[in-house]
Amino acid sequence: MLLPRIIAPVRVSIKQISALSAPSSRVLDAVRAANGTITTPTLSFLRHASHQSQGRANGAKDGPGKRLGAKKTGGEYVIPGNIIFRQRGTAWFPGENCAFGRDHCVYAMQPGYVRYYRDPLKHPNRQYIGVCLQKDDKLPYPPNAIRRRRLGMELVKREPEAPAPVALAVGADEGGEGTPKSSTTKLLTMGRGYAYREANWQIGRAAERAGVSVLPFVPGDRFLAWRKSNARKALNVEKKKLRNAQKSTKPKAKKR
Repeated sequence: MLLPRIIAPVRVSIKQISALSAPSSRVLDAVRAANGTITTPTLSFLRHASHQSQGRANGAKDGPGKRLGAKKTGGEYVIPGNIIFRQRGTAWFPGENCAFGRDHCVYAMQPGYVRYYRDPLKHPNRQYIGVCLQKDDKLPYPPNAIRRRRLGMELVKREPEAPAPVALAVGADEGGEGTPKSSTTKLLTMGRGYAYREANWQIGRAAERAGVSVLPFVPGDRFLAWRKSNARKALNVEKKKLRNAQKSTKPKAKKR
């Protein structure tokens, strides 16, 4: 009987406690407006790099080797274009019959044998790579020694020898034994191509020696020939004009 009278005050006390602990939304808005701080919830997303793009943090890279160093040993035979030594910089310089590439490689210019040497007359500290044409040669050559050039030949002064004329008999027996034919002799001299041949004036008189009759050359009147050719050209032009005039006078067929 007394239970409803007891529960009613308890309910009132619970409502008062809830009102104090949980203020309404209007009260919170009024407090925010008074303080001047109205914030709205925002979400920010930032993507950070997982690896630094530049600088020392990446560490040194170990790339493939460039295969530098000697490609031909001393005394090895090379031909023009063979690379003897690959390098970065100028640790070795090209010597006899060698040259530099655009990446400072030393390559051969002549066929021969490789030599690694020093030349104090050129430079006291430089190292040279050269190619000698003979297997027994040593580099550097003496300053006044004869140098072998292309084809392995030495520069030696040679006196030209005058070619001796060779007399050959022309004509042989054709009818057999007992019927000899008249024989003549002609002189052969060595020409530019190291070939023995007759002189030009002898070749030009070959028909005379063989008894062949040639008709004499008659020069004729060149001025008369020029006038005749001009008259012929003018006549052809007149004929062409007449043909064109006849074509233009013909009535054209009407299209149906």
